[in-house]
Amino acid sequence: MLQAILFDVDGTLADTERDGHRVAFNLAFRDAGLDWHWDVATYGELLTVTGGKERIRYFIETHDPTLPETDDLAGWIAGLHKAKTAHYLALLKEGEIPLRPGVERLIAEARARGVRLAITTTTTPENVDGLLRATLGEESLDWFEVIAAGDIVPAKKPAPDIYTWTLEQMNLAAGEVMALEDSGNGVRSAQAADVPVIVTRNDYTAEDDFSGAVAVLSDLGEPGSPAETVDGPAPGNGVVDVDYLAACLKG
Repeated sequence: MLQAILFDVDGTLADTERDGHRVAFNLAFRDAGLDWHWDVATYGELLTVTGGKERIRYFIETHDPTLPETDDLAGWIAGLHKAKTAHYLALLKEGEIPLRPGVERLIAEARARGVRLAITTTTTPENVDGLLRATLGEESLDWFEVIAAGDIVPAKKPAPDIYTWTLEQMNLAAGEVMALEDSGNGVRSAQAADVPVIVTRNDYTAEDDFSGAVAVLSDLGEPGSPAETVDGPAPGNGVVDVDYLAACLKG
């Protein structure tokens, strides 16, 4: 039986990447006096790397940008990323980043039916808290039994660590949960932990390899605005609900 739903955050709960994280990174670069600018295409390339600090380091290694003199590159990157997080949280508070279609509906139904909830993400705990508070309210932080975020495990997606850790904390088997992801890295992470996964893709991840996902959809769907099914079983009423997830889990 379906015991829990495990939600990725960036790109899954909300379209945070293009108009949230990317904008926040550029604001942090500006404040630091850097001549860096991540346009939409560049950020799409960088999204192949999970984790904000890891993304900055990858950009340095592959694009050879101008750098300040420092004896502690890791510490400098961490400081730059901290400034970026502050800008991102400010964007959230301004209401600039809404939830994707069907997310609030599915969370409410799961809570009403006693299905447990968890977050499994590589973004920082501050980003998760900020998004939940801004979109679902202060009390929503208590709705998720586990919030596995940031550096809580050493290896980030596509490694399975975040899922393995979450299952251990919830005392659940992989076959008792369904993961919701938006990217190929997320799919590979879930699969490596034997967790079944459904994808709600977005503009940045539409061309990712989702091989092995139970289903690939445009979003979770809303009454009157059904989800588009790209691959796998289609929701009977056009929306992803608890019954649909349970049926997908049974196969």
